[in-house]
Amino acid sequence: MHVLDLLQSDNLDLTLLWGEDALLGQEVSGVTATDLEDPRRFLGPGELVLSGLVWWADGDLAKADRFVSALAEAGVTALLAGEETHGRVPDELVAACRAYRVPLVAVPAQTSFRAVTEAVYLRQWGDLSRRPTRLFALPENVRSELSRLLEGGAGPAELLDRACAHLGKVACYLMTASGRTVARTPSAPAIPAQRAGAIREGLSLRIESESTPYDAWQLHMPDADAAPPRVLHEIAEIFAQYRDGQARRTGTVRAAGRELAALLDAEGTAADPGALEEALAAAGLPAGLPTGLPAGGAYRVLAATDGDALAEALAHLEDVPYAVGRSVAVLYEDQDAAVDVPGRLRSVWPLLQACGGPDADLRLGAGARASGAEGLRASMHQARFALTATDEATPVRAVEQLDTLATLLSGVPEEVRAVYAARTLGALGDGMLRETLEVFLANNCSWTRTAEALHLHVNTVHYRIERVESLTGRDLSRLEHKLDLYAALRCG
Repeated sequence: MHVLDLLQSDNLDLTLLWGEDALLGQEVSGVTATDLEDPRRFLGPGELVLSGLVWWADGDLAKADRFVSALAEAGVTALLAGEETHGRVPDELVAACRAYRVPLVAVPAQTSFRAVTEAVYLRQWGDLSRRPTRLFALPENVRSELSRLLEGGAGPAELLDRACAHLGKVACYLMTASGRTVARTPSAPAIPAQRAGAIREGLSLRIESESTPYDAWQLHMPDADAAPPRVLHEIAEIFAQYRDGQARRTGTVRAAGRELAALLDAEGTAADPGALEEALAAAGLPAGLPTGLPAGGAYRVLAATDGDALAEALAHLEDVPYAVGRSVAVLYEDQDAAVDVPGRLRSVWPLLQACGGPDADLRLGAGARASGAEGLRASMHQARFALTATDEATPVRAVEQLDTLATLLSGVPEEVRAVYAARTLGALGDGMLRETLEVFLANNCSWTRTAEALHLHVNTVHYRIERVESLTGRDLSRLEHKLDLYAALRCG
């Protein structure tokens, strides 16, 4: 399979923008779709790269150079760039591909990336079938049974077991992009979650998703000689069909989750617990709204910057029922299990961040456990406030972690903090008076220690603090005024 084969396909309408004959004749090993600005760690030699150019900024030569140099370093066969996002393939990208000798092909808006991917693998399967090697397709009886199982609504574990049964006791995994095991053969030992894209040993085949990077799957055999690549491709096609059906089922479940979140947002929910019970049941959660439970209640609300990432993260917690809306989730915690959901999500979150790429803004806030309609609404407000208090260093934060003034203030919107700091401390400026106040409060308002820290005479410290009090209207002998100024310093 070569790039020239794709260019000669009548139904794809691809246009060659740059590429020499020798480069266009290179063998294609697979296809990867990405819109990361620097995707080199996710690419392998011989791959075709599909990109919608979402990362591109008009006129930014550095971005084009960085993206194409990553492709060249990884040894990709060609870049297939979509025209839909910008209406064209930028000239800067053409120049970069020419400079790094990476063939560039334009994909028109009416041609989906999935159609390109299918064309590649169908051609590869055809090439394999004509080669005089030991590579064989799935037996006819296996294909027939898999079709029957698909129509009957079989789950991924049953499908994978039947697809691999004729290979003997082979270990095979169906994993999500974030490394969650969806299914494994009986001979495959359980493995801890790990990012699927980071697995390098064995035989792997990525099953792309057109929606989000968290929806991509991967078939993986630790033993590269356990099955011919063609067999893995045919099994992947079965799971591509299965996932299409699952996407429809998931859409219905997510719709129920969105309705539940909307009900919690709506005014008057607290006065109508019956409606909330119905929404919980429709979303697949235990209803009844038990009260008087230990640790606050049985439910908890989560808020995240990305609902798809949140859904994949919660899927890692196999023993926790949950419902996900657009960016909010409601989950039910078994009181006897004493599950530390925020803690478990904290350990999973790096897998999601690696899956989403360096530019993905993935953060999560967790409300406290709750019971009853009013408690659930309060948990939602807490989760959203905790989300605003997250940052790169602490991307997952539960409301229980807001146990200091500094963390509490971090949840206040930046614009509000800026106004408060300017209103309270603006008269001090950024010079010696502000510095003296900071050191004075840091030393528990000790005149002597402040003077020593600033290498000043104690009388000078007294004079400066009197100026601070006069300009701010605060009396630093009063606790509440100390807190006012301390909070303003933290907000500034």
